[in-house]
Amino acid sequence: MGELLRRYWHPVAAAEELLKSPTKAVKLLCEELVLYRDRSGKYGLIDRFCAHRRVDLTYGIPEEHGLRCMYHGWQYDETGQCVEQPFEETVRPDAKFKDKIKVNGYPVQELGGLIFAYLGPQPVPELPRWDLFVAENAFRHIGAVEIPGNWLQIMENSLDPVHLEWMHGNGVEYSLLKQGPEGGPGQVWFDHALATSRVYKTPHEKIGFDVFEHGIIKRRVVEGQTEEDDAWRVGHPMIFPNILGGYGGLNLGFQYRVPMDDTHTWHVWYTTYFMPGADVPKQDVVPYYEVPLTDENGRYMTELIDGGDLMAWSTQGPIAKRELERLGESDKGVILYRKLLEQQMALVEDGGDPMNVFRDPVKSQYVEFPRESSYNATSARRAVKAFRYNGTRFSQVVEQIEDLYAQSADAAEQAG
Repeated sequence: MGELLRRYWHPVAAAEELLKSPTKAVKLLCEELVLYRDRSGKYGLIDRFCAHRRVDLTYGIPEEHGLRCMYHGWQYDETGQCVEQPFEETVRPDAKFKDKIKVNGYPVQELGGLIFAYLGPQPVPELPRWDLFVAENAFRHIGAVEIPGNWLQIMENSLDPVHLEWMHGNGVEYSLLKQGPEGGPGQVWFDHALATSRVYKTPHEKIGFDVFEHGIIKRRVVEGQTEEDDAWRVGHPMIFPNILGGYGGLNLGFQYRVPMDDTHTWHVWYTTYFMPGADVPKQDVVPYYEVPLTDENGRYMTELIDGGDLMAWSTQGPIAKRELERLGESDKGVILYRKLLEQQMALVEDGGDPMNVFRDPVKSQYVEFPRESSYNATSARRAVKAFRYNGTRFSQVVEQIEDLYAQSADAAEQAG
């Protein structure tokens, strides 16, 4: 599995994080690394610990080109090559010792406000420009949380449409009624969240899955709908190996499940908002926010849509015990996804490129995905109320987004 995952670019930080602090400790695919932004604005990703005496380079000093260890001043460039050793060069000006010192260094690129890293073999593939990263006239923000569980059990959740009616429908309704309106931002929030949960609890009548060029499309028909509705006709993409594509409508998103190690995942919500008629500002920096795993009492916030997911992903344990599972009809997508993983791992073992590894820069320039809209806000007025009952409530720009949606609603009403 690790060899498969190393064939892909993975997000390791939001660019805004490096503007606030020029170094960040990163764990990716079991490797301890440090991401830095030097004084010239260039990013580097190298081993976290200095080759000299193993001091943490997260505390390093960014230079014009590279990162310097605070302990004795050894400096590294973005490839991991040691380029300066102050005392060694003072004592022996002609010393070549630094030329022999190199730590691991990996390629990084910024796209859409995220910083991506590649830890795989050469040649380095193209970083795919998924549609939401490059769409114009949109407003974005990025949320993240560290999950105490393996990335795979999180991804398998995304191939399970039926959990929507239970976790996000019945479960949210139960949690809201148990808590009452005083536990949230207020009565308006409570009423809207409760109404939404009762839409989501609509029973599923049919689910289906199709492998497509970039992953798996999941489809559903719920009570009161037919195969002509978007939820079946268009479907909802899972982008192989570890991305859930978002719903359609006014806001679109990706969820990345970044494998830190076998028992921890960096989960990223990347959301792009389209608000026709609103005065959408240009974003020089995409805002970043952190979503708490639990509340201050250690309780999973199951009254929130994302809070229920966090509970389900985490309480399966660090690595889900699949040998104890009893799979049924609702698990068809999970089974298909596991088969696809096995097929792609076999392809890598045979020396091939797995799905979504791009070598042609033209093909990777813009990749668009199908988007269903049935389970998203279908009007700007409804969208204004939607941000308080999922993880976006923790964003520092949520009020700005609500204001932009209100502008969009006003414009739509004026247009008739």
